[in-house]
Order: sequence, then C-alpha cells, then structure tokens
Amino acid sequence: QVQLVESGGGLVQPGGSLRLSCVTPGFSLDYNYIGWFRQAPGKEREGLLCISLSDGSTYTADSVKGRFTISRDNAKNTVYLQMNRLKPENTAVYYCAASFFRIPTIDPEDFHSWGQGTQVTVSS
Repeated sequence: QVQLVESGGGLVQPGGSLRLSCVTPGFSLDYNYIGWFRQAPGKEREGLLCISLSDGSTYTADSVKGRFTISRDNAKNTVYLQMNRLKPENTAVYYCAASFFRIPTIDPEDFHSWGQGTQVTVSS
C-alpha cells in the first residue's frame, strides 16, 4: 500500500483559512484519484473532494462547494486542500486517501490507502 502523509492542520479562527497537504512518496500509477475526507467526534467519515491524478479534474461535495478546493502538484507528489471561510463545525480530523476507481468518488468505501489524519480546530 502507498503511504500518505497529511500535514497543515492546526487551530484557526472562524472565517480563517488553512491549507492542508497530502504527500504520497512516489504516486502509484495504479491510483486514479486522491480524496479528502473529515471525521468529527461521534460522526461518520465524510467525503469532501477528490482529484484525478491524470487530468486534474475534480469533484466537490455540496457541503464545501465554494469554500474548499483541491489541487495537485504531481512534481511534488502532493495534493492540497485549501479551506476558506472556516466554521466551528468544520472542526475534525482531516484525511487524504487514494483510490483505484476510474470515476470521481468521495465515498470512503472506494478508497484503499489512507493517511493518519491531521487535526483542524476552528475556534475563537
């Protein structure tokens, strides 16, 4: 399995921004999508966005559309999650994961390799 490593989490005030990074040492050519997810205490893991490693096309969940964006830098084996206008209810552990699926998906069941997660806390 490919090991993914998230970073960039921390404490941010409501309305602030944060950029998370997901590094995969040597992207496997077998993987087609990288996705971002979050899990708040007591809640199920929620899919947010995904990006194609081949053409850069993206899919964004309605819950974060207009505030969160996903991008990639293949030369750095890194996928980013830019989060703007953060809200307290966005507090969660954020994960990235890789999928073999050939169509866009943010269903956690479709992803096969996961990072350890990075904590994001939105609070004043």
